[in-house]
Amino acid sequence: MLTISQIVNRYIQTTPYIEEALEKRLINLSSLARYIKPYIESELFKKIKLGAIIMALKRQNINMSKDRSNLSQTLRQLGDITVRSNLIEYTFTNSDTLVYKHAKLLKKIEKSKNTFLTITHGIFETTLFGSSIIENDIRNIFKEEDLVSILKNLSSITIKLPENTVKTPGVHYAILKQLAWQNINVIDSVSTYTEFTIVLDSKQTDIAFSVLNKSLGKSQVI
Repeated sequence: MLTISQIVNRYIQTTPYIEEALEKRLINLSSLARYIKPYIESELFKKIKLGAIIMALKRQNINMSKDRSNLSQTLRQLGDITVRSNLIEYTFTNSDTLVYKHAKLLKKIEKSKNTFLTITHGIFETTLFGSSIIENDIRNIFKEEDLVSILKNLSSITIKLPENTVKTPGVHYAILKQLAWQNINVIDSVSTYTEFTIVLDSKQTDIAFSVLNKSLGKSQVI
């Protein structure tokens, strides 16, 4: 049987802006308890005292403080920000021949030291994201594949991550949240073990870089 604390926790986790405000102690717990009381009661199918919800919110705050301590420590260890411009993104429907085209493209650009390329092979689609100078190569090599979409005039922002990121909840969210609050649209994201890359329209690169650089304090532009 669900408890009040479990339902409060679930509600907070699905409303990140409230979670953020709670963490910074910007919300009056009594007011929030009154606001979510109908939701809690509908989940439990019974009337609940306001004080019980307030106590659950207080416990939520304590747990959040412990979790955020680990997150804050990891965020302080984030490394350089690397910005790349003049990028494109091609998406194709997966096929039996697609993987061979990947190998052909990689062979074609293996000696181009300044060429950037990432390949994301999904369940139904594959996305190629890289420097615009390889666009003709992509068109020629993949001309017989089913093209889903083409996006141009893109840029990327890559953030160097500490190794403990994979064991720390909320790192990617903490980065993306800053962009969302500034109404910056993230078109795509790609990650490796110690890198997190955000893809966005080139028109929003400057403000996105400014927002992240202000938080992380390191940069490198390519």
